[in-house]
Amino acid sequence: MRVVVQRVSQASVCIEGKTHGIIERGMMVLLGIEHEDDQSDADWLIQKLIGLRIFSDEEEKMNCSIRDVEGRFLVVSQFTLHASTKKGNRPSYMRAARPEKAIPLYNYFIRELSVQYGDKIESGVFGADMKVSLTNDGPVTILMDSKNRE
Repeated sequence: MRVVVQRVSQASVCIEGKTHGIIERGMMVLLGIEHEDDQSDADWLIQKLIGLRIFSDEEEKMNCSIRDVEGRFLVVSQFTLHASTKKGNRPSYMRAARPEKAIPLYNYFIRELSVQYGDKIESGVFGADMKVSLTNDGPVTILMDSKNRE
């Protein structure tokens, strides 16, 4: 699994002109699932996200986790995170999981994040045409991949 995490002061996702999820201070998480992923990848990422210290303390140092600042999560599926641009100009998405595998893992990720963190989770809809809006705070943007745990 691959995520792009952005520290935000606000973020929202709209589907067919209607707001589906909206948060204020927290993390915007774009989640890409590849065909080799399983629940252990989701579990590792969830623990990293909850513990990630990317919020400022009273001295303006990034020492606080999302829990410390009582922030919220907005999770949106993003298969294009597994794009390969190695050949030509048209990206290949061969590594992205097919919906029959990706949907259950996406739902597991959201459910487990909610179990671990609480009711402060908003999400998009897998496969929907979504309009995402956010104000990146910092800006702070971090890439994480469960297959490359650096």
